[in-house]
Amino acid sequence: MDWAGLMRLGLRGLRLSPREFWALTPAELLLIAGLDAATPAMGRARLAELATLYPDERTTR
Repeated sequence: MDWAGLMRLGLRGLRLSPREFWALTPAELLLIAGLDAATPAMGRARLAELATLYPDERTTR
């Protein structure tokens, strides 16, 4: 999680006090910043696609 970016967003961009900032969850912060809809939730099909592209493999050393 990009804490420095979230802090800049909350403290500078949204002008929250430190107390207000730290009382929020990351989800709440993104919601009040209007960024909640920027990344849709990953569905089962996308997860399957990623699992095919990047399979878990054991490496032996």
